[in-house]
Amino acid sequence: MKSILLKYLARYTTLSGDEQQAVVEQILVQEYKKGTVLLRQGDVPTQCYFVLKGCVRQYSIDETGKEVTSSFYTEEQAVSIFNYHKQNRSSAYTLTCLEDCVLVVGDLDTEKDMFHKYSQLETMTRKMVEANLGEVQEEWASFIAASPEERYKVLLRKRPDLVNRVPQHQLASYLGMTPESLSRIKKRISTSDV
Repeated sequence: MKSILLKYLARYTTLSGDEQQAVVEQILVQEYKKGTVLLRQGDVPTQCYFVLKGCVRQYSIDETGKEVTSSFYTEEQAVSIFNYHKQNRSSAYTLTCLEDCVLVVGDLDTEKDMFHKYSQLETMTRKMVEANLGEVQEEWASFIAASPEERYKVLLRKRPDLVNRVPQHQLASYLGMTPESLSRIKKRISTSDV
């Protein structure tokens, strides 16, 4: 599993092999069972994660009590809650493991020490965040302009694994539709492919 981390260190830094190995040895990798809550909405986050194996769901509960799924994180994706702009630093989201997961766990308080010791880690993190932000911006723009059926087709093209990995009602919430609408769209698409 740590070979995935070495790949990112090699791609985004010029750290020597020994330095890369030292960084990887200091990184905490933890296993979590399906159903584990990593962060609750309203709590102040103290950790960030990087998915080596598994699926993490990000969702919030709105004022009516409805769960709204905003993201699914799978292999080689970073899970961070950016809330530094908020005065109380509380999270607007809950993070839950939808599968048994293997995650890199970053402690936000000790992150600065690692960045000080290995300045290229901060650069690597920034580059990864910038790339992720660019993808999210593109996805959001196309999501707003797309019909529900188009959203599902984009999901099938870009992240087809989610269709079989997450419950349909959570997938429907993520796509901004009801489970019944998603079921009709799936049926329509499967019959048109025949």
